[in-house]
Amino acid sequence: MRSDFMPLSSPPFKRRHFLGLTSAVAGASFLPHQVAAQTKDLSQITLRAATFRGADQTLLKETGLDDFPYKVSFSEFNSGNIIAQAINADALDIGGWSEIPMVFAATSGARISIIATLEGPTTDQVLLVPEHSTAKSIKDLKGKRIGYIKATTAHYFLIKMLEQQGLSWRDITPIALGVSEGLTAMKSGSLDGWATYGYAIQMLEADKTARILQSAANILSGHYFIGANPLRLKDPAFRAIAADYLGRLNKAYSILSNDKPRWAHAISPVIQVPEPLVLNYLQNQNRSYHLRAWRKTDITSAQDIANTFAKNGFLPEGTELEPIFSPALSEALDHQRSVQ
Repeated sequence: MRSDFMPLSSPPFKRRHFLGLTSAVAGASFLPHQVAAQTKDLSQITLRAATFRGADQTLLKETGLDDFPYKVSFSEFNSGNIIAQAINADALDIGGWSEIPMVFAATSGARISIIATLEGPTTDQVLLVPEHSTAKSIKDLKGKRIGYIKATTAHYFLIKMLEQQGLSWRDITPIALGVSEGLTAMKSGSLDGWATYGYAIQMLEADKTARILQSAANILSGHYFIGANPLRLKDPAFRAIAADYLGRLNKAYSILSNDKPRWAHAISPVIQVPEPLVLNYLQNQNRSYHLRAWRKTDITSAQDIANTFAKNGFLPEGTELEPIFSPALSEALDHQRSVQ
């Protein structure tokens, strides 16, 4: 593994530096004020943040938590893999993805640092089959054409579903497709199954195109990781604004988790999915989103995933994930949690 893949050794902020944090909703600040005062003018610093459509940027604006005392430049992505690539290329500072894109990025030697874990629901990840399909389990799809989204949770849970029934990747005809391509393929009847996630599920169920054959709710951990640009983690001022940004995002999730009609109303026009479908999606989540410092158990969970992909020939053996986890913001995030 490349040496530049190691986490930066910059020490986390001392606990006393985080006095002055507030959890007030209006004008909330999660900024370590004393550290900020000792560094450069934060208003002149820009945080280049990734957002999925209807995610960070929309949620922060809806909850009034986008009054940053620094500049934020949002870039919209539709894949965690591309976010990792952008950070590696020094084109982005912070962004999130599930365990699987992180595993693939780590294996490629990408220059990223994991700084936090976002716990989330697992109920929006399933294997779909056409509405008229006679399949009762994945065993009935042996030799069939099954779509999946490569290097994502869908890729992983499809492998695990096959293993649960004594099958392997070689027992199906896997078709790698993006979300929009998968939607088109299911509607045209060219797939016998599709491992997917998100609003595509509700859309295909609503128009009677597909039904759920199996849920991945008990396969996935629900962990998403926040990655940062290790080149910028060297800067105390950057660490200050990154901690503030994540504190705001966590507060936005907390507010909207307690008002899902508001959440659905805010993101429906942005993602162009009917509001009732969005609300149904949100109300059926099995857990809320919560951002925290990463733990050793998170590394273990991700390592198990890496080992599964390696065993099935998708990654080389021996990938070690621990070196990309950085404690640079751990104390800051732990303190935010203690004062909320």
